[in-house]
Amino acid sequence: MSTEAGGAAARPRRGRRPSGSDSRQQILGAARARFAADGYAAATIRKIAADAGVDAALVMQFFRSKEELFAAVMSVSPAVLERFQQVFEGPDEGLGERVTRAYLELWEGDPDDSEPLLAMLRSAIANEQAAEHLRQFVQARLLEGISARLPGDPTAAVRAGLASTMLIGVVVGRRIVRVPVLVEQEREALVGFLAPGIQAVLVSPVA
Repeated sequence: MSTEAGGAAARPRRGRRPSGSDSRQQILGAARARFAADGYAAATIRKIAADAGVDAALVMQFFRSKEELFAAVMSVSPAVLERFQQVFEGPDEGLGERVTRAYLELWEGDPDDSEPLLAMLRSAIANEQAAEHLRQFVQARLLEGISARLPGDPTAAVRAGLASTMLIGVVVGRRIVRVPVLVEQEREALVGFLAPGIQAVLVSPVA
């Protein structure tokens, strides 16, 4: 039995795919998964091309650099953002619980939604562009809602920053560092722990 034949059969088909929308989406999907798994620094055009089953040159035809590809991957669905903003439509009572639950669901729910965010989070550690994307995303989601609820309140930005830092810290511990006690917790249990603190930060009067 020829080992070369066996190896050839095991290798994925290579070669250029047609330069159309299907190829572009295939590359974006592969890049999203690779950035989420490896982070920005370790992910390479060559690895992404191999994951997508295309030549690296084709990736560069669609996206002129890894930075440009990353920016395309980080496009978050408008439907996801709209769903998150809906938590601010209810009364002040329970706001912390609604925000906490929606935030954790956003990072741990549908992979099509959560993988771009995890890629952003992993990459922010090593890349300033990724860190800027993350800052803009996290701050904007909470700041928009808080500013509308507390018009003219100079503490709105601080409240949004504190709440987002608390929530992102839990995501890092649970999904990136994988602290055992956090990984083992059911999501609703974490909501119970976090919600009172988030509620206090978002709406309680400042002493």
